[in-house]
Amino acid sequence: MFELYKQCIKIATTALLANKARSFLTMLGIIIGVAAVIIIMAVGAGAQKLILSQVESLGSNTIGIMPGKSEENEPPASAMGIAITSLTYEDAQALLKNKNAPHITAVAAYINGVENISWKSNNYNTDISGTNIGHLTITKAEIETGRFFTEDEETNLAKIAVLGSNAKEELFGDSEALGQRIKIKKQIFEIIGIMKEKGQVGFQNFDKTVLLPIKSMQKLISGVNYVNVIRAKIDTEYNINTSIKDAEMTLRERHDIKDQTGASDDFTIRSAAQAMEMIKTITDSLKLFLAAMAGISLIVGGIGIMNIMLVNVTERTNEIGLRKALGAKNNNILTQFLIETITMTIIGGILGIILGFSVSFLISFVITHLFGYAWPFIISIPSIFLGLSVSTLVGIGFGIYPAKKASKLNPIEALRYE
Repeated sequence: MFELYKQCIKIATTALLANKARSFLTMLGIIIGVAAVIIIMAVGAGAQKLILSQVESLGSNTIGIMPGKSEENEPPASAMGIAITSLTYEDAQALLKNKNAPHITAVAAYINGVENISWKSNNYNTDISGTNIGHLTITKAEIETGRFFTEDEETNLAKIAVLGSNAKEELFGDSEALGQRIKIKKQIFEIIGIMKEKGQVGFQNFDKTVLLPIKSMQKLISGVNYVNVIRAKIDTEYNINTSIKDAEMTLRERHDIKDQTGASDDFTIRSAAQAMEMIKTITDSLKLFLAAMAGISLIVGGIGIMNIMLVNVTERTNEIGLRKALGAKNNNILTQFLIETITMTIIGGILGIILGFSVSFLISFVITHLFGYAWPFIISIPSIFLGLSVSTLVGIGFGIYPAKKASKLNPIEALRYE
């Protein structure tokens, strides 16, 4: 039996090599489909790992407060690009009061934007962020040279700025930045500090960011009274749930919300653990959905293989008739053509895995080295197994009909066929 299958595989390989171009074009749908599944799974896993690592970098004992109400397992409305104005700097300050939330040790409020920064003839379009002194504690950031702004400077519209390390290099190069004045939206700000290199924190690269006192950012640059997000640090992980309840009570009181069930809240509070679980659920669902969409190309590829195998049956009708005349049974003919189809799809699957592996590595390399994100290269064994198994099933599923058609040919009619 083994020798029979070995001979069938040899004949199948010879048949494929006899029409190399046609065989390759036939396998192209399988190659692209399998590669797409591998790439989507790898990119999805890399993106998930990157996002989760950014959330983890804020620490497990932190909570985030976003404007807008959302359900427990849904992202907040503000995360969908909707401008919501329900949180203020004063809300953040209220959370620092011991009577309101005794386990909260630091709070940072943020209002973010993108502006053109200029110094002399140099221009740099980058992120700017208005924040307060709690930023240093929340993000574990440090000053390289100079200083950070004080609590008084947060609220007194001080025209001062602290530069991220990359922002300093882009604007000043090797020149001294401390004491220099930069221009943002016709406003002049004095540089008082340069941050140590930090990289990505949460979803923002603070090395590229210009930091301003929060009230200066609100009044002089953005022209708003609200903040985009509030982050708070809890003394220990054990007090996170208690602190979330304290923060909810404080904000409901400040926002005059009588309903204590949470149904009327105009804010959303998430712990780092909750955020990670929500992100994982969303990215897993997205990966599966995109992989399913990519799988459609496998079906298209399977239809192409079936059509080509039907052409093969027609072209090799005389061969089938001769083999039957020499004693080959229907099962022998069916097995031969089915093995040819499976061989074609398995080769296509292997080439698709190699292509998917290569493209996934290239994506990881480019994002890591060109954009500066720590994008991991992740190829999972299940995705490789899925690619091979699906391509084999496609071969079997779409190869049965041509193989059956070949096996049922009348040997006499087949020998007469021209």
